[in-house]
Amino acid sequence: MKAIVMTEYGSPDVLRLVQIEKPAPKDNEVLVKVFAVSVNFGDLTARNFGHLPAEKFHMPAILWFLAATQFGFRKPRTNILGNEFAGEIEAVGKNVTRFKPGDAVFGYRGQNMGTNAEYLCMAEDGMIAPTPASMTCEEATVIPYGGLTALTLLRRVNIQPGQKILVNGASGAIGSYAVQLARYYGADVTGVCGTPRVEMVKALGANRVIDYTREDFTQRGETYDVVFDVLGKGAFNRWQQVLNPGGRYLLASFKMRHIFQMLRTRKSDKRVICALSNEKPQDLHFLKELAEAGHLKAIIDRCYPLEQTAEAHRYVEAGGRTASVVIRVAQPAPTVVPSV
Repeated sequence: MKAIVMTEYGSPDVLRLVQIEKPAPKDNEVLVKVFAVSVNFGDLTARNFGHLPAEKFHMPAILWFLAATQFGFRKPRTNILGNEFAGEIEAVGKNVTRFKPGDAVFGYRGQNMGTNAEYLCMAEDGMIAPTPASMTCEEATVIPYGGLTALTLLRRVNIQPGQKILVNGASGAIGSYAVQLARYYGADVTGVCGTPRVEMVKALGANRVIDYTREDFTQRGETYDVVFDVLGKGAFNRWQQVLNPGGRYLLASFKMRHIFQMLRTRKSDKRVICALSNEKPQDLHFLKELAEAGHLKAIIDRCYPLEQTAEAHRYVEAGGRTASVVIRVAQPAPTVVPSV
């Protein structure tokens, strides 16, 4: 089968299209024929990991070390990137009961990666679910990473109807689903993003959008019950002025200084919350149901064929994308309508 493989860290040029052996499912696994995968922050981090010192990693140094033991310190141990996928079940192990060949599915592999290939195997009780009936495979494949992360982190602040939440980084993989999920829970949502992605965040349902290149949201005189800082680039000492009494400053990416702030504010009226995603298979099924009910949408900027994966990485890394970027690995077979 075809796969995009890297044997060293570096620029997108390290990504090569090669032929490797097609996997076979174990007794409790399904074999997925992959139709679409995404290019997200995790892919760029993994590809550049050998040139990413601990101080520039988006999380504390101890988590950099743990990531390095998985990805490899000098050479990549994870040779096939990609953590989201959508496709179709081609074969199942003898003990599989939840899926059958022909089922449309989507899923998430986290740090195990491996979706940038024509086929992959997944445990039937893993992070895999039927594809939302209302979505194409390209749309479905960009939901798991951002949707699962946003869902599990927002649960930490127990959003209530009518609360005001600001999402800083509202156009990214995590932020775009934080906006939609907060709206689903009944919150009044303000999204913060750059100029090229303002219209996208509006389309996601944000009540209002602030272009950070033109306006500082801390100077607007508005206050919020939750500030969700996806990139962790803010400073609590500055941003606590926009929090209401009992407000929470929630971080998806954080460093040790944020952890110390969390410890210092744990009994304070305004608190810092540093949280790690702790997704479960039932969460993916929940996102599927939300998508089918029209509460979640996926907006695609560009699609690339598998052979142009390096070009897709360059485009995302350049920072000019306006929405999600997808790699088409294969095309689903056309639906045959029986003749009457």
